[in-house]
Amino acid sequence: MKRRLILSAGLAAPFLAVGSAHAQSTDRAAVQRVEAYLNSLRTLRARFLQVAQNGASAQGTALISRPGRMRFDYDPPEPLLLVASGGQVLMYDRELRQPTAVPASSTPLGLLLTPEIRLSGDITVVGTERTGGFLRIGLHRTGARAEGVLTLAFAEQPMELRQWTVLDAQARETRVTLYEVETGIALANRLFDFNDPRFLEAESTRR
Repeated sequence: MKRRLILSAGLAAPFLAVGSAHAQSTDRAAVQRVEAYLNSLRTLRARFLQVAQNGASAQGTALISRPGRMRFDYDPPEPLLLVASGGQVLMYDRELRQPTAVPASSTPLGLLLTPEIRLSGDITVVGTERTGGFLRIGLHRTGARAEGVLTLAFAEQPMELRQWTVLDAQARETRVTLYEVETGIALANRLFDFNDPRFLEAESTRR
């Protein structure tokens, strides 16, 4: 059961939900700064801690290679691997050797994968907030707030992505916190190439 809870959160989460019924103000300069930072981000490697609303937690390693690629490798005993590439997100259970793929555009992952990130138009900014040295920005797909709200949290000096939370359509919250963050590092394309048959063969043996 724990795995199912982590698994169902996984596609939603690898993204603090400021999203609530209360109206929030929006700092347009902060939004522009976040947009510029995300577009300048090319590669990132970090450890992550994912916590679901029911308290279930998992840790692992996150890799981002923009545009288009992302990987969330969960530590044992959690057998889950999430990989985004080529407009798709693969969810792979190493224990069951069971892959599931969905369009990246149907998950919050899609926001960070686009070649040009624009926090307007197809994306609506719910509000911005500064607390505890962090800048938080709430987002949802324009015209589809019922699908859920994604909030990204950034350290500001220097600016660095440190956390995200998804508040889904059922009002369940999943939070992912990044630590030991490295950017500008070299990441091999093979880490994300799940369309190569050898990819799953290799991943099924990693426990």
